Amino acid sequence: MNRRTFLATTTAAALGQFTRAADGERIRIAQLGTAHSHAAGKMEAIRALPELYEVAGIAEPDEKRRAAAEKAAAFSGLIWRSEAELLADSTIRAVAVETTLADSARAALAAIRAGKHVHLDKPGAADHAEFRAMRNTAAERGLTVQMGYMLRYNPAFELLFRAAREGWLGDITEIDASMGKLLPDSQLEKMRDYPGGGMFELACHLVDAVVTLLGKPTAIHSFSKSTRRNGFPDNQLAVLEYPRATVTLRCNHGDPFGGPHRRFAVTGTKGAMEIQPLESGKGILRLTEPRGDFAKGETPLALKVPSDRYAGEFRDLARVIRGERKLAWDAAHDIAVHETALRAAGA
Repeated sequence: MNRRTFLATTTAAALGQFTRAADGERIRIAQLGTAHSHAAGKMEAIRALPELYEVAGIAEPDEKRRAAAEKAAAFSGLIWRSEAELLADSTIRAVAVETTLADSARAALAAIRAGKHVHLDKPGAADHAEFRAMRNTAAERGLTVQMGYMLRYNPAFELLFRAAREGWLGDITEIDASMGKLLPDSQLEKMRDYPGGGMFELACHLVDAVVTLLGKPTAIHSFSKSTRRNGFPDNQLAVLEYPRATVTLRCNHGDPFGGPHRRFAVTGTKGAMEIQPLESGKGILRLTEPRGDFAKGETPLALKVPSDRYAGEFRDLARVIRGERKLAWDAAHDIAVHETALRAAGA
């Protein structure tokens, strides 16, 4: 399948059979773990959609993490159960995996073997073989694994994917993107659990968007520098090669203005689009001829961004579980993203 064909089916990628919830029925969902940095935000997003979901419980085996989570508003009033109890509950159709990176693929695979759909937060696993096996098992069993790449549902990226899908930009020849922040020394030890550091932990969001547009690269070159005395690789660059395009990805964890510097810029033979800051909905679309509702030339963009960055993920997941649509990103895509993110990080 070429990339144009893939992009043309971003609302109907092949998945196979999947279990369904009856129309209008609330989907019972559980969460495994609270260690991931997005754990609280994902639970808040789920609980903000009571017309779609009923939270059946949450599991956290680590006593210190559970004690801390019990004090957080995001988890207030939830039922704490063991992982085994949650997975044995046949009324639970989906789980959100928010564990440590080391445990994420194992937890996701356990949920899949229990017949659950999975929302798996990024990047999904430290080991590629473990991730690949988990993702293929879900595909074989007709179960959905939705990776936690929230840029997929950002309106600016939805417009970018449409522009590429419908040929507005022509053949893409260049992508330049960056995603960084200032990482406090206090968080360095946790980051050491991620092979390749921030390029794998954070810039995997960029990799997912690049692979959506261009597929798996033919070659990857990784560069890392350290701005700290302890040698931690916090200033990273990756160059991805394609037959007709080059891609540069930066992840700078020593940038005090990392938020406003985050950007994603695409250049093609018939147009270009730049998004900056990354999740703001702001940017510029440039076209050599009119396309859709956009005129030839330069159009500033100021798209309305939902207040909840994760809501789109869980709305889409509900539609998939109910059988109203198929997830746009299949196992082959997710496996390519995981491998590319590791290699881009030099891991």
